[in-house]
Amino acid sequence: MIEVSGLTKHYRVHERAPGVLAAMRSVFRRSYRAVKAVDGISFSITEGERVGFLGPNGAGKTTTLKMLSGLLYPTSGSAKVAGFVPFERSAGFLRSIMLVAGQKQQLLWDLPPQDTFELNRAIYGVPRAQYDASRDELITLLRLEPLLGKPVRQLSLGERMKCELAAALLHRPRVLFLDEPTIGLDITMQVVVRDFIRRYNEQHGATVILTSHYMEDVAALCPRIIVIDHGHIVYDGSLSELVRTLRPEKRVRLSLGREVARADIEQEGARLVSLEGLEAQLAVGQRELSAVIGRLLAQLPVLDLTVEDPPLEEVLSELFARPTP
Repeated sequence: MIEVSGLTKHYRVHERAPGVLAAMRSVFRRSYRAVKAVDGISFSITEGERVGFLGPNGAGKTTTLKMLSGLLYPTSGSAKVAGFVPFERSAGFLRSIMLVAGQKQQLLWDLPPQDTFELNRAIYGVPRAQYDASRDELITLLRLEPLLGKPVRQLSLGERMKCELAAALLHRPRVLFLDEPTIGLDITMQVVVRDFIRRYNEQHGATVILTSHYMEDVAALCPRIIVIDHGHIVYDGSLSELVRTLRPEKRVRLSLGREVARADIEQEGARLVSLEGLEAQLAVGQRELSAVIGRLLAQLPVLDLTVEDPPLEEVLSELFARPTP
């Protein structure tokens, strides 16, 4: 569904020193710096995949999504999305994709969402019967009925985001680019949006590329991740495999019945990560896990014990700390 080969986007940025004299000199002689926002990336994504596209701020994530959605023309390289060249912006391509950005909106501020829905139907040329079926399905899934007649300016951020998703999906795009779709939402609304994206993907077989700084979004939606840093892809593969490779350990969380000394919690083959009141967390290697848990249960007043993978934030921070290509 998506094929990217050697895609680059370089910018020529004007730089000058502060001050009036420097400003006057820059009128006659300017100095420029080359910024490699995206520098020769290649990957492919099959139909129906949900892929997390991750990286630190300024890594090139949004620039890549803008090139794949046809908003930016690349410096070099090639890309195909749903069989189309994005930069040509053909009508068939525009009907096949949608870019949803959590920091942008397409809803008309002073009009109710249902008016934007009708406008999008006309823009994309969606037949009335198909539009009615899609609209009713989205209204049901996102519980939009009470919101349709309210002016957008009266809706909360979470309500607007739900209506944004509905407006974006009325023409049933085959490829969905999601750029921070849950930014600013509370925990409950994040769960609603994540569940909806998963259902849409499963029901319609849409390909989803997600960028997010909320690792809960990535862990819940994306079996595969592509990690970009300084314009280069530094990882492309299974999320679980990345965690196992960089942090081959488990986190053991304990809830204790009474306070215990730090020395009593520390075990051979385990590293105490934190101890706050009656809550403790240890990092334990895979091989030592069974033995450590057995000793903890035998020696400590354990009320509850959970075993989980290390936080994804820690794994990615370790990956970003490695030298870039």
